[in-house]
Amino acid sequence: QVQLVESGGGLVQAGGSLGLSCAASGRTFSSYAMGWFRQAPGKEREFVAAISWSADSTYYADSVKGRFTISRDNAKNTVYLQMNSLEPEDTAIYYCAAAIITKRVVAGELDYWGQGTQVTVSS
Repeated sequence: QVQLVESGGGLVQAGGSLGLSCAASGRTFSSYAMGWFRQAPGKEREFVAAISWSADSTYYADSVKGRFTISRDNAKNTVYLQMNSLEPEDTAIYYCAAAIITKRVVAGELDYWGQGTQVTVSS
């Protein structure tokens, strides 16, 4: 069992940066691939980024490639999302999620979800 709690959301101006964290409970965190998803008002939830359990592989949605960076610290049971050059279109609730293998994260086939944290980018 893995419980996920996101933090770090907030309000930022366009062009600014924000860092999200996702703290996981449970001894098996390092066994899971992790990902970030987001859902904007009136839109479906979409994939943002994923990272393998060992952090040797990362994947990004085209819309955030080059601006966002996913990372993890297995010793701290935490996964991060650094967001730079933010745009109003990045406004959404951001969710942390886990699955046993990375391709399932990318496919949206998740085993665990966090409760989400709001990110608002003003123009």
